[in-house]
Amino acid sequence: MRIGLVVNPIAGLGGRVGLKGTDGPGTVAEALARGAAPQAGPRTRRALTRLSERAPSTELLSAPGPLGADWASALDLDFTTVDLKTSTQTARDTRLAVEAMMDCDLIVFAGGDGTARDVSASLKPGQAMLGIPCGVKMHSGVFAISPEAAGSLLADCVAAPERIQWTDDAEVMDIDEAALRQGHIAPELYGHARVPMARSRVQASKGGPRTNWSAALQGAAAELANQMDDETLYIIGPGTSAGAVMQAMGHDPTVLGIDAVRGGHVVGRDIGSKELETLAVGGPIKIVLGVTGQQGFLIGRGNQQISPKVLAKARRDGLIVLAAEDKLMGLAQTRLWVDSGDPQLDAELEGFLRVRTAPGRETMMRLSAG
Repeated sequence: MRIGLVVNPIAGLGGRVGLKGTDGPGTVAEALARGAAPQAGPRTRRALTRLSERAPSTELLSAPGPLGADWASALDLDFTTVDLKTSTQTARDTRLAVEAMMDCDLIVFAGGDGTARDVSASLKPGQAMLGIPCGVKMHSGVFAISPEAAGSLLADCVAAPERIQWTDDAEVMDIDEAALRQGHIAPELYGHARVPMARSRVQASKGGPRTNWSAALQGAAAELANQMDDETLYIIGPGTSAGAVMQAMGHDPTVLGIDAVRGGHVVGRDIGSKELETLAVGGPIKIVLGVTGQQGFLIGRGNQQISPKVLAKARRDGLIVLAAEDKLMGLAQTRLWVDSGDPQLDAELEGFLRVRTAPGRETMMRLSAG
C-alpha cells in the first residue's frame, strides 16, 4: 500500500486561544498574536512515531518541509518528498500535494474539517483518506480518535491489512467559522470519503437529532448549580448541556466557548487557555462538560482551551459530565474519549466516571484515551 502524507501547519492554531478555528489569514494572525502554538506538526510526529514503531520502514510519499517531511525525519520510515515548486501557505498547498500523490492508495492528512474538505475534493476516484485530528472543529467521520490511533491504524494497513475494513460512506462535514463565532452552528455535508476502519480508532461523524432539552437534563443542571461550592472554580465547557448549568445559575452561557464561575459569579467569559490557567491557580477546580453527539468526546473537540495543565489539576474526579440519556444511547461506541494533547495525561485520566442525566440519576461510563 502506498501512503501519502500532507500536513496543514496552521490547523488547530486557534483552539487553545478560543478562536474556534483558523480559517483565513486574519484569524491565523490573531491566533499568533494571542500566543498560540502550532499543534499539527507535533501531533503528526506522534502519529508517525507510532507508525514507525509498529511498522518500521513503511514507505511514505510526503509533502515537503512543514507540510509533511519535517515531521517524518529521523524516524524509521522510508519517505520520499514530492516537489510542490511553490508554497502559498494556503489550502492550495494541500490540494497540490494531494494531486501530486495520485499513485497513493491512502492519503493521511493532519488538520481539521477544512483540511478534510480540501483533501476530499482533490482525491481521485477510489482513493482513501485518513485524518490525524489536529483541528478545532472536527465533525467529519474521516478522523482517527487520536494521533496514536492514526499511527496504529496506518501500521495495520501496511502490516496487517486483514484487520482493516473499509467504508466509502464517511461523511466530510464542515462548519462556517464566521457563523460559529457568532454562536450559530451551521454544519454542511460536503460529500463522502473512503476511509479505513478499525474498532475504537476512527471517530463517528458528529451529529444526531437536535431536540429541545428535556426536563430531566434541565433538572440535573439545576441540581448541580445548587450543589456548587463557593470556593471552587467551575470551568463551564461549550455546548448546551454544560450551558444549562450556567442558565440554572441565572447567567447566559457562551455556548461555543469556555466560561468560568466562582461563588455564583462569572469570573471569565469565552476565555482561552492562558486565562483559564491563571484563574485555576490556587483553590480547587471542577470542569463541567457535555458529550459530543455520536462521537462521545469530552476533551479535544471544540474545547482545546481546557489545556492539559488545567486538566491535570482537576483530574478525573474533577470532571462533571451532563448528557441526556438518548445522547448516551446514540453514541457510536459505548465509551467517552479524551484527546487533550498530552498522551500520558490522557492515559492517567482513563477509568470510569459518572454522567448526570437527571436529578439524582447517573450513568457510569468508561473514559478512554485514543
